[in-house]
Amino acid sequence: MQRLKTRPQFQAAMAGGIVSRTPHFALHRLGFDRLPAVEAAHNAGTGDSSTRAAARPLFPTTDVVWLGAMVPKRWARRAVTRNTIKRQIYTVGGAAHAQLPQAAYVVRLRTAFDRKQFVSATSDVLKQAVRAELQQLLARVARPATGAAVAVASATAPGGAP
Repeated sequence: MQRLKTRPQFQAAMAGGIVSRTPHFALHRLGFDRLPAVEAAHNAGTGDSSTRAAARPLFPTTDVVWLGAMVPKRWARRAVTRNTIKRQIYTVGGAAHAQLPQAAYVVRLRTAFDRKQFVSATSDVLKQAVRAELQQLLARVARPATGAAVAVASATAPGGAP
């Protein structure tokens, strides 16, 4: 798994559209099949022709999952809270990257966690709530495991064993 680092990478991934939502998070995805048009638009705005020729691609490798975390100050006022949520995003994303289709993803916090319910910014309760919601978010776009998919398909096939 690679991390998104530059503003154009985040903008491109977010332009791909939202593929999953939970009460607090939204997941944006840019499939690498749409990448040439996005990179062409990005490179066209980089300046004169000499810099366009030397422009670097947005995603140097497309055979891995790219992940970025966006936790706005608007929804998490304290830096310690923002950092805790970002760490959870990268930890859960790293664990789930094998099941995700190869693409660029941005996990965006879209509403605040209630400070009355989660008093401490680094409490285990907050970490568990964030982790559970992120696992739910990523499970919605994850590819099914091949062994489990075969077992489910054979069990639901007509004339198969119940």
